[in-house]
Amino acid sequence: MMFRRTLMGLAGAALAATLSTTTAMAQDVTLRMHQFLPPQANVPKLVLDVWADKVEADSNGRIKVERYPSMQLGGKPPELMDQAIDGVADIVWTVVGYTPGRFPRTEVFELPFMMTDARSMSAAYWQMFEKHMKDTEFSDVHILGTWVHGPGLIHANKEVRTPGDMSGLKMRGGSRLASKLIETLGGTPVGMPVPAVPEGLSKGVIDGTTIPWEVTKALKVPELVENHTEFTGNALYTLTFVLAMNLDRYEGLSDEDRAVIDANSGLEFSIFAGGTMEDSDAGSRKIAADRGNNIVTLNAEETEAWKVAAQPVVDGWLADMKSQGIDGQALIDEARQLIADYK
Repeated sequence: MMFRRTLMGLAGAALAATLSTTTAMAQDVTLRMHQFLPPQANVPKLVLDVWADKVEADSNGRIKVERYPSMQLGGKPPELMDQAIDGVADIVWTVVGYTPGRFPRTEVFELPFMMTDARSMSAAYWQMFEKHMKDTEFSDVHILGTWVHGPGLIHANKEVRTPGDMSGLKMRGGSRLASKLIETLGGTPVGMPVPAVPEGLSKGVIDGTTIPWEVTKALKVPELVENHTEFTGNALYTLTFVLAMNLDRYEGLSDEDRAVIDANSGLEFSIFAGGTMEDSDAGSRKIAADRGNNIVTLNAEETEAWKVAAQPVVDGWLADMKSQGIDGQALIDEARQLIADYK
């Protein structure tokens, strides 16, 4: 009888220890989130921190998201996707175009003058990701969100009003298609991650850059160049982003913790992220305006000349997609329909 009580006591202690270990593990999920911008920039402050805080709150503190801005875990921005795949970081936010040609279907949203507004574009991007990209180019990671920034424009050390004004300008392009667009318009594309733009402008490595208004504040672009060119109607370009998670890390979470991640991922989060970036454009634009910078807003007729000049970029992309067995025109048609449906 005493042996039976001892055995039951040991079994109970083992069960308690197991439950205690399980509880401790559930309370000790730490996810390292890595990205390339400083913490005070709009995306870390208004999107990534909001997401991380929500995940921590919704998990009742079981999940902790450690934030590593400005590439603090090492490496360079183009390496972020591989860091997510390899587990160097658990979660990364990155520009898809930092790895040219690797994620071809995302480029449909980066084509010249596809860009309408960030919310409808981000909604279409998520829907097409689920249909066309989840099990193809992004099969090595778990994608939490897909979005684009607001209207892309030109910031330069001289006034740019016509496509011909691009001739000879050394311009930073943030993706393969953005660089191809610069080249097609007569400029010289210079590939560099966005954190390198201020130094590039100040040292004359580049004469200008293609970025949205939103990020110009953090990069102090209105202090480095005084000319900015906007377009009427659809924007010159945009870039695609993803918030990506290491696949094994995601699948290794408990059902409860995975549900928290899922609830804060997907279509609604993507729309929020893209919309938040675009909403931040106005404040940064005001900085340039208040400085008395030259903001050129091209009318519809002037913008049309740029569309015609940029058409070879679209034609080249269609041919490139065909060579990879991808129906590029079908992707364009589907993207445009989904963008229109959101509106």
